[in-house]
Amino acid sequence: MSDAPFPARPDGPPQHYLGGIALRLLAMVSLSLMFVLVKKIDAAGIHVVESLFWRQALVLPFLLAWVMATTGLSSLKTRRIGAHARRMLMGLAGMACNFGAMILLPMAEATTISLSVPIFAVLFAALLLGEATGWQRWSAVIVGFVGVLVVLDPLSSFADGFGGMHGVGTLVALTGAIMTALITIAVRDLGRTENAATIVFWFSLLSMIPLGIALPFVITPHDGHEWLLLIGLGFLGAVVQMSLTGALRLAPVSVVIPMDYSSLLWAIAAGWWFFGTLPADTTWVGAPLIIASGLFIAWREHRRHIDRPKEVAA
Repeated sequence: MSDAPFPARPDGPPQHYLGGIALRLLAMVSLSLMFVLVKKIDAAGIHVVESLFWRQALVLPFLLAWVMATTGLSSLKTRRIGAHARRMLMGLAGMACNFGAMILLPMAEATTISLSVPIFAVLFAALLLGEATGWQRWSAVIVGFVGVLVVLDPLSSFADGFGGMHGVGTLVALTGAIMTALITIAVRDLGRTENAATIVFWFSLLSMIPLGIALPFVITPHDGHEWLLLIGLGFLGAVVQMSLTGALRLAPVSVVIPMDYSSLLWAIAAGWWFFGTLPADTTWVGAPLIIASGLFIAWREHRRHIDRPKEVAA
């Protein structure tokens, strides 16, 4: 594939497929590093609500600088503040679950469960939006669910009564995947009238309201090392969001989405390097089924020429 930019679309920026792929890969690496910081911040005794606050607050200046350098502040105007508020509430719930899953589970296992989002997205699109879903995509959904069940290992979990951090972590991770899938439905609706940067901006800004109200009840004093962790969390969050958005400006959704599955490789590497953990045997078995299901769904989306906004908040 040539690395020369593709011709410009009449209604969009010039297309550069390799650039879009590179940005998507950067987003996945940054996401894994961000979750490393999530685990280290938790180990430092910082409440997850405070982590969420600084993650969102520190994204805003980076995002504003990027918007000013590209589309301009006028692009952030919206007439759908209610829809953004609903998306914010769902987004915070999903992000809290994803943070919690990373805290409670090994990184590779939590990441594998999060990769089931496209599977749930197909299910919800059919149930909530009435989208036509043929036998091929339903087959992919079933294969993906089998992979999820293998990773969750429900027989062992039921035997333990879902007790302990691992059992709770699997439920939190699964809830996070379901919430993220629901968020894709909300983002798809917002994407009819809003660009990706506008969606990210209002999500980050509006989330300051509930997080700001809760912050005084959980905030604690921090030393220099802890502040560096929190600043790094916000910086990596900005890199993730801007890379995701930039990737979709340079290449179609169907080209960049398969890069998301590289996150499992980065999670395995980061988990081993920083925490000395490797995936459980069930993860090695279930992950290929989930990835194959997700890739097939992405391919079918491309074949059916469906242009769906991808969730850009980590």
